[in-house]
This record gives sequence, structure tokens and C-alpha cells, in this order.
Amino acid sequence: MEFKDYYSIMGVARDATQDEIKRAYRLLARKYHPDVSKEPDAEARFKEVGEANEVLKDPEKRAAYDKLGANWKGGQDFNPPPDWNTGFEFSGGGYTGGDAAQFSDFFESLYGRDFSAARGHRAQSHARGEDHHARVLIDLEDSYIGAVRTIALQVPEVDAQGRVAMRERKLNVTIPQGIRAGQHIRLAGQGAAGFGQGKSGDLLLEIEFRPHPLYRLEKQDVYLDLPVAPWEAALGTALNVPTPNGVVEIKVPAGAAAGNKLRLKGQGIPSKTPGDFYAVLKIVLPRADDEADKEVYRNMAAQFKSFNPRSKLGV
Repeated sequence: MEFKDYYSIMGVARDATQDEIKRAYRLLARKYHPDVSKEPDAEARFKEVGEANEVLKDPEKRAAYDKLGANWKGGQDFNPPPDWNTGFEFSGGGYTGGDAAQFSDFFESLYGRDFSAARGHRAQSHARGEDHHARVLIDLEDSYIGAVRTIALQVPEVDAQGRVAMRERKLNVTIPQGIRAGQHIRLAGQGAAGFGQGKSGDLLLEIEFRPHPLYRLEKQDVYLDLPVAPWEAALGTALNVPTPNGVVEIKVPAGAAAGNKLRLKGQGIPSKTPGDFYAVLKIVLPRADDEADKEVYRNMAAQFKSFNPRSKLGV
């Protein structure tokens, strides 16, 4: 993906105030407006400036962009790191200048989903505050048992000098048992303050799981790659296997093959209809580091000389 340097497009410093960004946009918009500009690339530049302004004029989008841009090195293709926007609290400001289709793929890929909620107009003297949103990471084990965790969120604000700064706030959050990725926890009254006597909005936390060193998820099913020795697969055995619920015994049937799935029904993420836990067999060969080990493999080759692992390839 091509990284867009919005500060360079606008001709402002990275620590520019919001007023400086506003003034820069007005000058550039007049300069490149297709109806009046004689520049050969006026239409493209006008669109580019509009996209940059769409991000930099909004403290939330700007703070997210600044965080993301720290991972870019000039001259390289840009690939956003996984979960780059977790822990970032925003109000869902939406697009104030049009929809994402008007902007580049870079803009749409970053803001097309996470900043798509419309900001309501607050004309009333008493109105409920806006809901805020944040994506947070939890451990898979928290979903199995439920937990109370302290979650730190980064909140963008405009300081007294007119610059965007980040404020951290911490919340104790009850994580319900069985919650899945993509579901939300609603914290009543933790969003924006209301207008007049209106109530505060809510904070909606979208749940994602941290990458786990052992397990991977498919909806509410949990998978583990289970290494087994060749003789364990050939002869069958019983193995102690870790699960998010603790260690359990799994029986490997004789003649098992690599890729076979051993299912523990109902041992996935808990819910009204719980997921399953799958141990996926991975056959691991021992190294032949000395002559004695190599002799064992030579004997195996002689014993199974009619065995052709490539028979399905027609060779």
C-alpha cells in the first residue's frame, strides 16, 4: 500500500496546530479548485488536499494517523501492523467531507470501517452524549473463565496550544465468560458527556483476542497443533494436551496421519452453543545426529522398502 504523507501534502509541520491546518487547507483549496485553477493537475491535487484535510482536521483521525505513521519508513511499501488501532478511543466522527469512495485506497483501508459511525447533530439544549468506541485486546483464557481486567485507552484531545495530544484513561472492565471476537462490551455512561442535563453516552468496547502462542481461533472453535512422534501416530497413544481450560488427556488412534483432527466436543469458547477444541496432528521426525540414529533410519528404510510417500504424485 502507498503511504500518504498528509502533512507534506498540506505543507504543514507534524506538530501544526488545528488552526494552522485549517488555514493551510483554505489556501490550497482555493489554489487547486478545478473551477478556478489553471494548474494542469488541479483536480487531482484538489482531491489529495481534501483527503489530507479530512484526516488532519479531525483530532481523532489525526491521532490515529500519527500513531500509524510512526511505523512507516520512507521509500518502502506501507503495511499497517496488526491491530494497529487497538486501545484507541474515538467517537465515530464519520466523514465530514464525503464517503470513503472519494478518497484513496490508503484512506479507505484505514478509516473505512473504524470511523464509519455518523456523528449526530446536537441542536437541543439537553441531549445525550455521543457513544465512544474502542477496540481492545484480551487473552483467550479470559473468555473461558470470565475476568476483571484493567484496560488502558488512548484518548485524543486538543490541548491549550491547539495541538492534538493523547490522554490515557484506565478502566476496570468485567469480561463475561464466552465473549467472542467482534462482540462488544457496553460501559454505560463512559462515553461523551451529555449536553445540558442530558445523560453521558456509552463506551462500546469491541473485543479482539491477542495472538496466542499455542491456540488459534475459528469463530468459537479453538485449534492446537499437536506434535506427535511417528511411533505415537503409528501405534496409538494417550497424551496430555494443554487447553485453555487446563490439561486433558487425548487418545491418538493407531494409524493416525498428519493433519488428522482430534475433537473435544464443547471444549471451545463457552456459550449457549459452545465451540469445540481440535488437536491437529503434526508428525515430528527425530533428528539423526549420530551413527546409531542413522542406523535406525536405515533399518526403517529396509523394513518399509515398499512404502512410497509420493505414490499419489504418480512417481
